[in-house]
This record gives sequence, structure tokens and C-alpha cells, in this order.
Amino acid sequence: MENMIGERFGQEALDIFINWMVTELPGLLIIVILFLVATKVIGMLIKKLSNTLIERATKSPTVDTGEATKRINTLIDISFRTVIITLWIVFMMLILQKVGVNIGPILASFGILGLAIGFGAQQLVKDLINGFFILLENQIRTGDVAIINGTGGLVEKIELRTVTLRDMSGTVHIFQNGKIETLANMTKDWSAMVFDIGVAYKENTQRVIEVIKQVGDELKDDPDFSEDIIAPIEVMGLNEFGDSAIVIKARIKTKPIKQWGVGREYRKRLKSKFDELNIEIPFPHTTVYWGEEINPLKMDINKMPDKIKQ
Repeated sequence: MENMIGERFGQEALDIFINWMVTELPGLLIIVILFLVATKVIGMLIKKLSNTLIERATKSPTVDTGEATKRINTLIDISFRTVIITLWIVFMMLILQKVGVNIGPILASFGILGLAIGFGAQQLVKDLINGFFILLENQIRTGDVAIINGTGGLVEKIELRTVTLRDMSGTVHIFQNGKIETLANMTKDWSAMVFDIGVAYKENTQRVIEVIKQVGDELKDDPDFSEDIIAPIEVMGLNEFGDSAIVIKARIKTKPIKQWGVGREYRKRLKSKFDELNIEIPFPHTTVYWGEEINPLKMDINKMPDKIKQ
């Protein structure tokens, strides 16, 4: 009797499995194939769209190619991630329905979960909203150099919830978009290197300014740097009377991220020019006055007592 029941149960299970193989498995395989094809096609379309937009930006004379490429890559990356996540959710719902799971309660649970997130995950919602406006307003892009909450570095990734920054030492900093209080983009549209050039009080200010301009013009005419510099050097003039130097302020405008390389080369050339022309770059001096007269203390070793000389 037990053997007959076991055989009957086994036969029924086998019939159910065969029936499922015949009726449901083909549909399941079609869903999987369609999902894989859709993922591949979407990836190709996104890539083609990115290349088309970059090509159009390159042809436009009024658009900076580098800036446009950064913005396009950032937006395309966010769009691709959003589409893929949506596709995965739809795929999982269809798979669950095919294997006999009632997805109605699951969808209802998602609605309840949405309400719970609205009340209990306010920071997450704030991160998403701030991330959306960061992208919409084009505040920063992937590849920019930015200072976020006082930390500077290269923007490696921008997502709806976080921004990833890598500083000069290689340390990766991840900021929640909702907690970004200050954001400074150092490479948007154009960049600049500002110089505070100190020379001795005895130097002729006008002559020094002319030398600063000359070195800047020579750097701009150099083929290795001419494409990185977008405007002649600006000399604002005498900016400060320091303790031991007069300070002349100048600025060179460059393409984004190029200011540091240009700045290092300019300082090197300016130092060589100052040495050539005997223009003094001073270090702190201290003058000691003796008594009430405004005369510096002069020391004559010949008049010193013999004990001190020894």
C-alpha cells in the first residue's frame, strides 16, 4: 500500500514537472533571452548616443569639447544605471510570476515599503534629491577637480546618492549628496593659477612687472604650453607691502586641470629670469636699532674688549 502511494505521488510530481517544462519553461527561457538581449542592446544604444553627442559637441565651435565630454559621460552613466536597475526589477517580477509566485502582494509591499522609506529614510531621500540637482545644475562632472566640505581631489564618480573624490595622496573620500555643505569646482569651463611674487624693496617695481609679463608671454608662445594657456598673463600690480618684500599679484588662465603644470613651469622660468637679471627674491631680514636715534646698530670688532675678542 505504501509503495503504491509513493509511486502515485512520484508519478504525479513527475507529471507536474513535465507539464511545467512544457508550458512554463519555454516562456521562462524567452524572458531570460529577452533580458540578456535588451541589456546588450541598451548598452550599445547608450554607447552610440554618447558618441553621437560627443561628436556633435566637437563640431560646435562654441562648445568646449572637454567640458561637454565630462557632462555627457556623467549623465550617460547615471541614465544607464537607472535603466539597468529598472530592467532588473521588471525581469525579477516576470520570473517570479512564471514560477508561480503571486506578485500582487509583493507590489503592495513595495508601496508600503515606499511609505516606510519616506518616513524612516529621510536622509536617503535627501541624498537622492540633492544628487539630482547636482546633475541637473551641472555643478560638477566626472573628471573635475573639486573641493567638497573642505576636502579637495579628483571627482571619480557621481551617483544620485554619493560623490566619490580621490585626493592627491590617493585616498578615496565618499560624500553623501545630502551632506554636501560646500562645493567648489576648480576646473569648470576654465582654470587659473594665481601668483604672489615677492621681490626686494630696492627693486624697481615697474621693471619687475615687465619681467613678469615677458616670462608669461614667452611661456604662452612655447608650443608645449600654448594650447593649455587661454589668455595672456594678467599682472594686477603691487598687491602688498610685506615684512621683507613687496608682493606683486599675477594670474594665468588655463584650460581645466592644466593650471598646476603651467604654474610650476612659470615659477621655474621666472626664478631663472630673476637670477639672470639679479632681481632679488628676499628672505626675512631683521634690523636692530640702538637707543633713541633711528640708526642701525653697527658693531666694530676692533673696539671690542679683549676678553670678548678671545
